Amino acid sequence: MKFRFLCTLALAAVHAQTAPTANPFTTEAQQAWNRTYHNVVAAAAAMPEDKYGYKPTPESMSFRDIVAHIADSAMGACSSLSGPRHDAGAAKMTTKAELAGALSAAQAECDKAYAPDDSTMSKAIGAGPMGGRSRLTTLWGNTVHIEHEYAQMAVHLRINGVVPPSTAERPARPAAPPAAK
Repeated sequence: MKFRFLCTLALAAVHAQTAPTANPFTTEAQQAWNRTYHNVVAAAAAMPEDKYGYKPTPESMSFRDIVAHIADSAMGACSSLSGPRHDAGAAKMTTKAELAGALSAAQAECDKAYAPDDSTMSKAIGAGPMGGRSRLTTLWGNTVHIEHEYAQMAVHLRINGVVPPSTAERPARPAAPPAAK
């Protein structure tokens, strides 16, 4: 009995040492994407539909244009990692509901692309104007681009009296102690 227990314990120890561990780079990329896209979807939902045409200046993109650009850009980047690049068709959409559907479709495509498959993350995916890129670099670039677009969404929201999701969902800070006299 004691011998069986020791053998089981030894096998468990060997298995624990050889079990694959998640790559922190791919895990962080997926977490950053999830956080960023959550904010985008929540911002699109928070803006009243009658404000989707709002532009801070005539030269700026409207809120609708930013949402469409995010959906098409994310779909393009993520679809290119599993087959031919395509967009979500959001540039032609006009309603909040249509754009929400495009954001959802892009999210589904990107969730597949960001799924941690460490065996393919360092794989070169072709050469562009800046040279070859790895799958992981492409995904990080997509997240950074979408974060930039979310920052523009946040400005549109604040100008229209809506608190951006990244602020609204933040835990409250404890009150500062009173100043000493």
